[in-house]
This record gives sequence, structure tokens and C-alpha cells, in this order.
Amino acid sequence: MTDTKKQAMRFIVCLGIVSMFADITYEGARSVLGPFLNNLGASATQVGLIAGIGEMLAASLRFFSGRFADRTRSYWAITIIGYGVNLIAVPALAFAGNWWTAALLVALERTGKSIRGPARDVLLSEATATVGHGWGFGLHAALDQTGAVIGPLVVAITVAKSHAFGPAFLGLALPAAAALGALLLARAWFPAQGATAPQQIEQTEFPQVFWIYVASAGVLACGFVDFALLSFHFQKAGVATQAMIPLLYSGAMAVNAVTAPLFGRLFDRFGLVALSIGTLISMLSLPLGFLGGPIAAAVGVACWATGIGAQDATLRSGIARVVSMNKRGSAFGAFNGIYGVMWFVGSSIMGFLYDRSLIAVVIFGVTMQLAAAASFFWLRGRLQSPLAAQQ
Repeated sequence: MTDTKKQAMRFIVCLGIVSMFADITYEGARSVLGPFLNNLGASATQVGLIAGIGEMLAASLRFFSGRFADRTRSYWAITIIGYGVNLIAVPALAFAGNWWTAALLVALERTGKSIRGPARDVLLSEATATVGHGWGFGLHAALDQTGAVIGPLVVAITVAKSHAFGPAFLGLALPAAAALGALLLARAWFPAQGATAPQQIEQTEFPQVFWIYVASAGVLACGFVDFALLSFHFQKAGVATQAMIPLLYSGAMAVNAVTAPLFGRLFDRFGLVALSIGTLISMLSLPLGFLGGPIAAAVGVACWATGIGAQDATLRSGIARVVSMNKRGSAFGAFNGIYGVMWFVGSSIMGFLYDRSLIAVVIFGVTMQLAAAASFFWLRGRLQSPLAAQQ
């Protein structure tokens, strides 16, 4: 391995550690969001709306933060501010006395993610170009999801001991502070990352295939169920106890950590066929999770996590293949904006349908994911550009 590749790998691992601490924080909180909102009196429709609005904010606001990152090239400063919001929003959930206050804090946490996302992904894409976009993003996702395994476990232990969610949310202030501290160290160790001018062809507008790709991802997001609604169903239907739900989520994140680098390697070798396969697997989470018993639900959660692993490793990699560095902040922002809006639409529809028919939820989600898988398969030979040869 050359010195350039070694430095790129060290940087990817370093940002992966930052994401690991951040995921301990917000994935720990996310693992009990459904039951927590249920305890505060929220209905399934309201849970779906809260989850959808949160994801919409996390993604749609990236459109503006991505453009701002491209314009200012202040990738590090924007990333640091975004991670700092975690330190405020998640522990404050301990003091939420009603579901709408909790919803505001969820929105704040998601806003922090939207601020940092495009700038951090531009920094990562610069490094992954050296080692392979799929492998680089997949490795980062694996480290990221290691935190997503630890966070729910910590929350599960705390909830089991205290029989309340408040102490668990307060305890998550420690990994939130660790994520910010690790990021400041990364900035000190890699001062040149993101500071150099792009060495590739500079695009003035996005290629047409980018928009087709983004639309396909939006269809996928619309049919991808949020864990908040799944966990709401598990508690309401008696499929899992309140203490077991974060353990299920932790197991899902462990599956994600394994499948992300695997699908990253598959993407580097076979392209979007890997994402089509991952989407077909994730589709099974709907009938298994909503229509089955405890064992089926556990298998469904594993399928759901496999789908996330495929998305984590491939969706950003596809963008990096066809968009030059000077436009990547805007590209990641536009992509996540559409993805987030469609996630909101899908979560809202599924929450509405859940109050009326579980079969309708399953049919809706399966139909959307089938359409997305077919679209990605159609795009498999088209997600190429002269940029790919130069990176």
C-alpha cells in the first residue's frame, strides 16, 4: 500500500471513530424513540410524522449546507458545528415532558446532522477516491455502526436498571462530547484534508444520470420503514418488551457494520447491482416485521439493517463517481434533500396506514422498494462518467 493510500485509510478510520461516538449518542436515543414517544402519549400517526420530519430535516437542509460548503470550502468548521448540536439535543430529551417537546429536540438533533453531512462527506470522498469509493464509504459506515451497536446496548442497560428513559438520555452526553473532541483531534492531525483545490475536471452542472439516480433513491426512501414505527409496533403488539427493543436495534446495527463494507466491495466490483440486491433484502423487513411473531420480527430487523448497510456503502459512492469535487457538497446536499423529503412522505404515509391496516403498510413499502431496485438495476451500466477514470 502506498503512502498516499495509507494516509487516506488513516483519515477514513479517524472520521469513522468520530462517527462511532456520534452514533453511540443519537442511535442510542433513536433505539427507544418509538416507545419513548408512546409513553408520552403519541399515536402511530404522530410517531410516523415525527420520524419523517426528523429525517426530512436531516436530509433536506443538507441542500443548503452543501451549497454553503462548496461556496466557502469551510468543510471542517461546518462539520464541527454540526456535531456540536448533538451535545445539546440528545441529553435534553431527558427533560421532555410531552411528545411535541421531544419532537422539537429530535428535529434539532437531525438539524445538526444536516449541517455536518455534506461537508463531512466531501472530506471523505476526497480520501475514498484513493482507496475505492465503495470500500472507503463502507469502512467508514462499519466504524459508524459500531457506535450504533454500543449506543442501544448502553441505553438498554440503563433503561433496564432505572425503568425510565431519562437517565439513558442524560448518559449519552458523554459520547456526544467524545465525538466532538475526536473531531477536533482529527482536524489537528489532517490540516490539509479539504484544503487543496480540486485536481479533476470541474463541472458547472450535474449530469443527467445524477438526477435519475437521486430520483431512484427517493423512491427507495419512500418505501423504507423507519425503526421508530417498527419498534412502536413491536411494543404495541407485544412482540418485544420495552427493554428488548434497544437490544434488537443494537443487533441491527451490528448487522449493518458487517454488511456495509461487504456491499462497498461489491459496489466497487459490480456497481449498482449491489444496491439492487440490498434493496430486495431490506424489502423483506416489512412482511416479517409487521405480520410475524418475535422470531420473524428479529429476522425482519436483520433484513432492515442489511438494507441500511447497502445504502450506507453505495448511495454516496455513486454520487462520488459522477460529480466532481467542486460540486460534491451541493450534490450530497441535493441528494439528501430529495431523499429526506421522500423519507418524510413515506414515513407519514406508513404511519397513517398503520392506524388502519398492517397489510396496507406492507404493500406500500414493498411496492416502492421493488420499483427502486428495478431502477437501480437499470442504471447499473449508466452510473459512469469521465470522472470515474480520473479518480
